[in-house]
Amino acid sequence: MAEDYQTRRRQFRWRRPERFNFVRDVLYETAAARPDASALHWVSGTGAEDIVGFRALCERANRAAAFLTALGIKRGDAVLVILSREQAWWDMVLGCLQIGAVVSPGTTQLMKKDLAFRLQATGAAAVVTNGAVAERLDAAIAEAGWTGARVLDTGAREGWTAYDDFDGAPLADCANTQADEGALWYFTSGTTGNPKMTVHGHGYALGHETTGRFWLRAGPDDLVWNVSDTGWAKAAWSSLFAPWLSGAGIFALHADAIDPARMLDALKRYPVTILCAPPTAYRMFIRQELEGRQFAHLRHCVSAGEPLNPEVIEIWKAKTGLQICEAYGQTETPLLCGNFGGMAIKPGSMGLPAPGVDLHVIDEAGEVLPPDEEGSVALRVDPERPAGLFLEYKDDPERTAGCFRDGWYLTGDRAAVDEDGYFWFVGRADDVIISSGYRIGPFEVESALIEHPAVAESAVVASPDETRGEVVKAFIVLAKGHAPSDDLKNDIQAHVKSVTAPYKYPRRIEFVDSLPKTVSGKILRVELRTREFAETPSPQPSPPGGEGRSAARRGG
Repeated sequence: MAEDYQTRRRQFRWRRPERFNFVRDVLYETAAARPDASALHWVSGTGAEDIVGFRALCERANRAAAFLTALGIKRGDAVLVILSREQAWWDMVLGCLQIGAVVSPGTTQLMKKDLAFRLQATGAAAVVTNGAVAERLDAAIAEAGWTGARVLDTGAREGWTAYDDFDGAPLADCANTQADEGALWYFTSGTTGNPKMTVHGHGYALGHETTGRFWLRAGPDDLVWNVSDTGWAKAAWSSLFAPWLSGAGIFALHADAIDPARMLDALKRYPVTILCAPPTAYRMFIRQELEGRQFAHLRHCVSAGEPLNPEVIEIWKAKTGLQICEAYGQTETPLLCGNFGGMAIKPGSMGLPAPGVDLHVIDEAGEVLPPDEEGSVALRVDPERPAGLFLEYKDDPERTAGCFRDGWYLTGDRAAVDEDGYFWFVGRADDVIISSGYRIGPFEVESALIEHPAVAESAVVASPDETRGEVVKAFIVLAKGHAPSDDLKNDIQAHVKSVTAPYKYPRRIEFVDSLPKTVSGKILRVELRTREFAETPSPQPSPPGGEGRSAARRGG
């Protein structure tokens, strides 16, 4: 057993203040102690650099807080922040947290339909975006009948207010927010219906103390680069809370997509010490020429979002000398499981439970299963919930209650635990597709597909992919008068890209005469998914007593 790690895990205790404001209680304190230490090292798409110290970071938060207040945003109001890696993303998120407004981040890949749904679901008082997304937002605003404030990070557009033009006095006061008061709303996909809205309180930030200390292993001398999209909760993990809780700086390379050659050059050029990247990025990295590249500052690499092939871990270590340490968590949770300092690494394993959480694999009766038996991954929440666990799904008490049973939070994932306590991922209990770290609900894709005149019916499932882990595959029954062809496939794919976020489009399409269904008419996606993974196996080392992780992770 990993005794060094287990000792530190036993000694860990959550901080549980009744009131907490991240700007006041973390950033102000760090700025007072280390005002000029690097907080945000930002590089533009053209290579221009801006290194912001902690004192200057607080000033930027104060400016954003004053700007939002001038717009009429008040404590409890929701603000949609649809930005990429512009510096304004950090400004606006921190400004919202400072004044007690609720921030709901979203990816810039969202299309009109997605944006209209979010405007309506959040009842947002304002939306902040960049020039590339503003046109789509104008169309979504018209469709939703929304009347809030529209903010551009920079530039001019009719009906919009430019943040970079604001010259009002900064606001230093911070709202005395309660730890369980709403602070962040993240949308996460499910297998049915629209994306659900996950509500986190201000205390969610403290849930990432373990992310920074134990997984990122960050400290005041570190610079952390998380390449995940700012629209996802992973950005809150490693591009916001965890590094700054640890006193580390954050590195950001402004880019619209993963460019492996540019990213590897950045690792060589800039003083990044900790890299956090999704499996897709590492799969792309190992296909680049790594011989001769020297990453003089890089000392630690981590990955999360979906399982990473052990082969990729081994190649990266052989080429760079660096071990990739995986971890597991959800939009709804803090860090739950991972590979931490002071413990042996078992390639392909999710690792051991994180400090502050009581994680197990249980059966349908809620009983903890013995080693090597597959069951549901569950987090014990009775008598005490871990810091950082979500408060609720907004306006959906039934769905919220469905996640909790007999003192457990049910993650919806399945795994097995070996005799040493290491977790081995098996698959989702539902049908959500995880492609390049993006969670994609089949309902969202099927809803877009049915709008195409050639599509009579469809079923969307995960299909294994060497680079992305999984991709979206659509089984389509054509409407009368349409025949299968490559041109039709291309047209359907283009249609989906035009009506919803491009990452959701089906990269693979198979035309079929009918879909498997239950007697009641429900589509049996599990049959299609099982066939996909049986026909395209992904060889992996097996956990004791179980199947290989990736090969089985979507099995029925």
